[in-house]
Amino acid sequence: MSDLSSAPARVQGAVRIVGAGLLGASIGLALRAKGVDIILDDASPSQLRLAIDYGAGRAAEPTDDPSVVVICVPPDVTARVIEAELAAFPRAVVTDVASVKLEPYRALLERGVDLTRYIGSHPLAGRERGGAISARADLFLGRPWVICRDAETPAWALSQVEGLALDLGTIPMEMTPDEHDRFVALVSHTPQLVASLLAAQLQDAEEGAIQLAGQGLRDTVRIASSAPELWVQILSANHAEVLPVLEQLSTDLTSVISALRDPEVPGARRTIADTIAAGNTGVARLPGKHGQNRRFASIVVLLDDRPGQLGALFTELGEIGVNIEDLRLEHSPGANIGLAEVQVLPEVKQRTVDDLESRGWRIAEV
Repeated sequence: MSDLSSAPARVQGAVRIVGAGLLGASIGLALRAKGVDIILDDASPSQLRLAIDYGAGRAAEPTDDPSVVVICVPPDVTARVIEAELAAFPRAVVTDVASVKLEPYRALLERGVDLTRYIGSHPLAGRERGGAISARADLFLGRPWVICRDAETPAWALSQVEGLALDLGTIPMEMTPDEHDRFVALVSHTPQLVASLLAAQLQDAEEGAIQLAGQGLRDTVRIASSAPELWVQILSANHAEVLPVLEQLSTDLTSVISALRDPEVPGARRTIADTIAAGNTGVARLPGKHGQNRRFASIVVLLDDRPGQLGALFTELGEIGVNIEDLRLEHSPGANIGLAEVQVLPEVKQRTVDDLESRGWRIAEV
């Protein structure tokens, strides 16, 4: 992979970031690595100082004249901050990273704000834990960055936001605010609720059940660690699009519950099988590496629970010329061994297994 930080920045001029949390600080870190002057502002003085200490940018000065303003604040204040930044910096293009696009857009229209220099956007990236302390310069690499332009958006303004997205290593995608909110309701907002509902079942679970939890459960509930305060705002703002997805999910779940009440009833087993098969079809549509709908072959390697094992595995895979398309790690409580599930191209699977075994690695599953 080429080093994105070595390429000249596409975005021109200084970039002001309002909101120095996870997304804002990550944007700052990535753009500073390309030599861009980053101006940070945050309603919380301590959050601002922390982001500056981590190297995400500098404090604002009265003479600042940014070319781009990126607003990274909670959804319930996004529209107000957009309006204020448009007024404060009349030469800047203003964008935001809120995960709901239609509500702030409508609010600004109702207030009569001139939106010529405003372009809503949303990077589909994040982590379970927020704040500048969790920021990463590579947070956005390979992730979609939705840009919501309208018919009045001038080309020069669009090029600044597209340049920003490309400088961060994302894949820019144009959508209307309506399309964006409908799509994220399915692929982001509903999964958050489903993960949280499932993880909530663990609160009172017996300790024996918790000890049996494996990677499947961990994968499913990973995002359940997200901040409740933020998600109340997101789900409230996009409730109109989330509700139909939840209602369909409820209908499907009711059907499965009915089948499981008496699996001997004619058609019950088919209902269960069709549900699992539909899941197979759905997951097969998810984009793989570089946006391709490809399925990879899985190799599970046993790792001794000692320092350096994973690094050694990576080194040897490199030496035998095999690219890791995806990776999962699992460690069972009380066991002195871990599992590394390596995804590779199907055509190199057998060669990889043979080469690893010849080098002394134990393959748990082929």
